[in-house]
Amino acid sequence: MNTMLSWDHLVVVRGSFAKKLIDLLKGALKADRVIPYLGPGLLQLNTPESPAPCTPEDVAAALNKRAPAPSRIRTNMWSVAQFIEQRRHRRTLQAWMAEIFAAPAEPTVLHAWLATLQLSVIIDSWYDGAMRAALAEAGQTDVVEIQGTTRATGIGNIWTRTYDLSGTELDAEQVARTVLYAPHGSVRPAANFLVADSDYVEVLTEIDIQTPIPDVVKQRRVNRGFFFVGCRFNDQMLRTYARQMMKRSTGPHFAVIDSATLTRNERRFLAEGAITVIDMPIGNAAARLVGVDASQD
Repeated sequence: MNTMLSWDHLVVVRGSFAKKLIDLLKGALKADRVIPYLGPGLLQLNTPESPAPCTPEDVAAALNKRAPAPSRIRTNMWSVAQFIEQRRHRRTLQAWMAEIFAAPAEPTVLHAWLATLQLSVIIDSWYDGAMRAALAEAGQTDVVEIQGTTRATGIGNIWTRTYDLSGTELDAEQVARTVLYAPHGSVRPAANFLVADSDYVEVLTEIDIQTPIPDVVKQRRVNRGFFFVGCRFNDQMLRTYARQMMKRSTGPHFAVIDSATLTRNERRFLAEGAITVIDMPIGNAAARLVGVDASQD
């Protein structure tokens, strides 16, 4: 059966329906009608041994090697980061995160393809900077990157910092044809990381009224839906951010995920957000997106 409607009203498409939907999304991306929302799972397209961690659990493990955390929180990235910040100082946490993500993550074929399009907004929800690198390699110049930044350092009443692809910091109001938005920060160019529980205290207090989200992103999402690739929603933090990103967006929304691996909370979140699940290996979805047009298949 190609399509199913589950007990929680989650729509999942498989088989030929999934292929047709990917073809439609390819056209929507080319026409700038949908916003790609990229997660860490995308890095595994290149190799299972990515130089950058591909899950929050991987980051937690890397941090634990530097400062072992209590067993009850050992697999939770946000809690481990908070443990380190409280005992070793914020500068130590930032330095260790920069070390963990120091090796450049090679852009995947999907990053490279997206970088050739005239997209208004790209959301990159991981710290590796592969999408930024892909845009630079594609020779794109009309691009700004807006990164979430911690307020734990006391640098002022700001939520984000804005850069061009050379790493030069720009005025917050600077906009461009393409806005690359990294809500959790990025290792490059300035090692901005929202990672500890304390980083999110004020953000999560304000995000329901959308304050931390840049105005340009709020404006450009209105007439577009979201396409989640390489994302999971098995933590409340991840679900909260995705939900607030979609707020006031007209949709529709889609996600490439192996439906057999979904948790109960993920299924509920996807159903409530009216996010259609495309049950297809991420490698197959990426190959279909970047490959020949559907009319030539």
